Amino acid sequence: MKKEAMELPSFSSILLLLLCAFTLAEVESVYFPGIYQSSLKKNGKTVKPKIPYKSQYFPQVLDHFTFQPKSYKIFYQKYLINSQYWHKGAPIFVYTGNEGDIDWFAANTGFMLDIAPKFHALLVFIEHRFYGESMPFGKHSYRSAKTLGYLNSQQALADYAVLIRSLKHNLSSEASPVVVFGGSYGGMLAAWFRLKYPHIAIGALASSAPILQFDDITPWSSFYDAVSQDYKDASLNCYEVIKGSWAELNSISANDEGLAEISRHFRACKQVHSINSARDWLWEAFVYTAMVNYPTEANFLMPLPAYPVEEMCKIIDGSSPQSTKLSRAFAAASLYYNYSQTEKCFKLEDETDEHGLSGWNWQACTEMVMPMVVTNESMFPPSSFSYKENAEDCKKQFGVAPRPHWITTEFGGTMIEQVLKRFGSNIIFSNGLQDPWSRGSVLKNISSSIVALVAEKGK
Repeated sequence: MKKEAMELPSFSSILLLLLCAFTLAEVESVYFPGIYQSSLKKNGKTVKPKIPYKSQYFPQVLDHFTFQPKSYKIFYQKYLINSQYWHKGAPIFVYTGNEGDIDWFAANTGFMLDIAPKFHALLVFIEHRFYGESMPFGKHSYRSAKTLGYLNSQQALADYAVLIRSLKHNLSSEASPVVVFGGSYGGMLAAWFRLKYPHIAIGALASSAPILQFDDITPWSSFYDAVSQDYKDASLNCYEVIKGSWAELNSISANDEGLAEISRHFRACKQVHSINSARDWLWEAFVYTAMVNYPTEANFLMPLPAYPVEEMCKIIDGSSPQSTKLSRAFAAASLYYNYSQTEKCFKLEDETDEHGLSGWNWQACTEMVMPMVVTNESMFPPSSFSYKENAEDCKKQFGVAPRPHWITTEFGGTMIEQVLKRFGSNIIFSNGLQDPWSRGSVLKNISSSIVALVAEKGK
């Protein structure tokens, strides 16, 4: 037997190297986004990024948890693989796919590729069921609750477990240690996978993973408080202008010609039918920019400059004092939608789902119930949350009621330190405090092998 096949790395050695590599990556902003670009637009069409992975398709069963005949229906789950640095017995690094096309996440996760040579690691990116090309019912996958009922985190984790076991068997490398990686929802899945399938993954790196954003574990205002703080830190005037722009928007909409004026003001491709369209357009720009406020140019959600929150605030602060707050807010939001200067008008309604995210609406209406409110301290208009109203809305949309406390029942969350200290191990939680999701994540060490990496000014 070859020597390298006998001396498999333990997670403690992998953990130490990952901590060193990830600390460096935080400084150099390698992890999110990585050195690869997301989909770009060329001649008005979306062009998929070139990534150093081969696409494969795995025959996956529809339902892992029942034994009814329909449970055995097969669909083909997409995964990406890179074996450039791998040798038999070496580690396997698996990305637990998020709510979108797996190519998109592979194109924006350079950290795994950066560290693969050091570990001789096999890299695998697994697409989440009901996203991208992994559609159990093809084009009819989103037809109704009867098909969407198979879309949840527990089925997704079981998919990953089955696929990883099969892959290791087919590679004749059963002894290869597996470490799972993920960011945002994918980070939640990575942490949960380690807890639910410790016999398959020896460790997890969960980046920006808000596993505590459920029930009343994290204050409901935390997300929008964090977004607002990002803008306030960049410029108090910027924060005040955005905060005051909503009242001006409401004032315009109250006029008889309000919607026509808003359509002109926002350079809409078609006249908008509701003030909510303009409000949501602005809202999305400010929230998403805070989520991707990277220190380098990036193209994860949209093409954006380095430190885009700061760039937005420069636009606002540099505007004429005579301009309205709404016009300044619009100019700042335009950076998010048109940094590449390719858009002649903006689609405030009927937006296209270029990254295949729409399945998240179902998950948010069933298991992923993360209560959020907006207080007067935020730069957004105040809003409340009601479990009852949320259930009524979901019932109208999908015909099902949410199970708002299922995630904490299934995966835990309450008294997380005490619980994980008793039975958890080998998880790295990484967070930049400028990321609004960080407030729902684990922000301090729980044990010697459940480690929190926190960058105060990081993403």
